[in-house]
Amino acid sequence: MLQTVPPSKKKVFLETFGCQMNLLDSELVLQQLQQCSFEPVSTPKEADLILYNTCSVREHAEQKVYSRLGSLKHYKHQKPHVRIGVLGCMAQKDGEEILKRMPHVDLICGTGQIFHIKALLEELDAQSRPVIALEIEDEFEYNRDPKTRSNPFQAYVSVMRGCNDKCTFCIVPTTRGPVASRSIASIREEVHALCQDGCKEITLLGQNINSYGHDLNDGTSLARVLEGIHEVEGLRRIRFITSHPRHMDSDLFRVMAQLPKVCEYLHIPAQSGSNRILRMMKRFYTQENYLELIRSGRTLCPGIAYSSDFIVGFPTETEEDFEKTVQLMEEVRFVSSFIFKYSIREGTAAVRFEEDVPQEIKEARNQYLLAIQKKHNRERNRTLEGQTVEILVEGPSKLSKQKWMGRTRANQIVIVEDPRPLLGEFVQVKITETTPLSLYGQILSDPI
Repeated sequence: MLQTVPPSKKKVFLETFGCQMNLLDSELVLQQLQQCSFEPVSTPKEADLILYNTCSVREHAEQKVYSRLGSLKHYKHQKPHVRIGVLGCMAQKDGEEILKRMPHVDLICGTGQIFHIKALLEELDAQSRPVIALEIEDEFEYNRDPKTRSNPFQAYVSVMRGCNDKCTFCIVPTTRGPVASRSIASIREEVHALCQDGCKEITLLGQNINSYGHDLNDGTSLARVLEGIHEVEGLRRIRFITSHPRHMDSDLFRVMAQLPKVCEYLHIPAQSGSNRILRMMKRFYTQENYLELIRSGRTLCPGIAYSSDFIVGFPTETEEDFEKTVQLMEEVRFVSSFIFKYSIREGTAAVRFEEDVPQEIKEARNQYLLAIQKKHNRERNRTLEGQTVEILVEGPSKLSKQKWMGRTRANQIVIVEDPRPLLGEFVQVKITETTPLSLYGQILSDPI
């Protein structure tokens, strides 16, 4: 049995795939394991417990996990005491199929059971067979220890889990279950504890975060959450992701404009510019609806920056459909876009559509949209030369340890050179040079 204070620490290796929600889930898993005296290590071969927190949105992510698991087969034979677990979306989707492919796996823990990881490991220790836990609970709450988070000045906070939308390409409603919203009081309590421990920037998370509160049936909304945490002492910035165009309303735009701590940045995936493809995707809006939403946001929240997701090569997508997506990108001019080539996901409604767009066409369309986004970035970034922006310094630049990297309120990357220890500080920067991907500048003041 796991003990609260074992005589010596066991070691755990945890690798995370996928979205910010998975990153937060992994942090919460490690918190539970550290409470029973596991310590994290950087490689599987150091560990007594090897965990993979998985993603099922793209096939490539699943292939990586199965590759990792396959490479551990002989290692498990050599060290049978080592426990191997699969957590998260792929665990939820594939369940016992994982054991059929990888019988050396000991634990299958779905998205609704990650808060019970200690109990599941105790169950595993008490029996000689694998443990499978896939139940998705109607409600969720957790007790977070702010001191175990990985980043001292930034944190993710989950305000809801699950999704009630049934987009035909998406596996999330299957792997995450229906919407379950937390109370504003519990969210505020968590944010307060994080800020008491030095956190300055909070990112609220939800699969479709602007559908927050729909299950509570009491008028609660994401706008009220933002108002509820805005005055928390020590909090400097608030972000939230990801929003669905179908659930966007003017109230949220107004609150974004009125609350100084809320960043004027909205990630709102369009997925396609073709009304025909949007109908097949069951997105329940048109290109015209989407563009009206964008214009409304710019009126109600001046200076707002938008980012998006797009899927190219969805079944039956024609050149005319694709051109509609190009037109949408050209009109909105997003600050960033994530472009994905469609791939079949078993368990989604889109499997009934014939995948008739050749791979080379998908690749060409993907590259074409990336080129448009790069052009927009280059043109937008040039307009910022000579201007002053505020950034939160997040760490050393990947290209040079002598330089710092931070982000603007619009989520744009800024690189600065300064010998001072600036990690976690807010500074004012004059932009002196730009590229399509980054801004470069000179710090104008001491940290604020």
